[in-house]
Amino acid sequence: MKTVTDGNSVKLHYKGTFPDGEVFDDSRIRGETMSVMVGAGRLLQSFEEALIGMTEGQTKNISLLAENAYGPTNPEAVTAVPKNAFPENYEFIPGTTVQGAGPEGQTVLAKIVSFDNEEVVLDHNHPLAGKDINFEIELVEIEETGATAE
Repeated sequence: MKTVTDGNSVKLHYKGTFPDGEVFDDSRIRGETMSVMVGAGRLLQSFEEALIGMTEGQTKNISLLAENAYGPTNPEAVTAVPKNAFPENYEFIPGTTVQGAGPEGQTVLAKIVSFDNEEVVLDHNHPLAGKDINFEIELVEIEETGATAE
């Protein structure tokens, strides 16, 4: 029976929930598995560690405290920008996610916290920062690496 080891490419389904059961993400709703190479650092470290040793068809539940998930909220990630940095007729709605360009041209996402006539307060923290979360992980397939011996 194959088990997941570091470096395997795997296909999986997952459902992310908060401790109260509210779902924040579910791959089944999107109708497709997620493919990832274990150990590549593209997932939360705790999530990747949970994959090690799983077998095809196995389901595992993990609970992560905020510090082992997306970390605590960083007060320095909440900043004010001039209101005129937005288009003239922009409709400001607290809680809305906005996209812009960072100082080096990179795409940045932030949530509008508040605004007044002069400035807009934006929160650049990850939306799940400061939150404890749970994942139900179903390992669908350990993909073949494509390497063959000759």
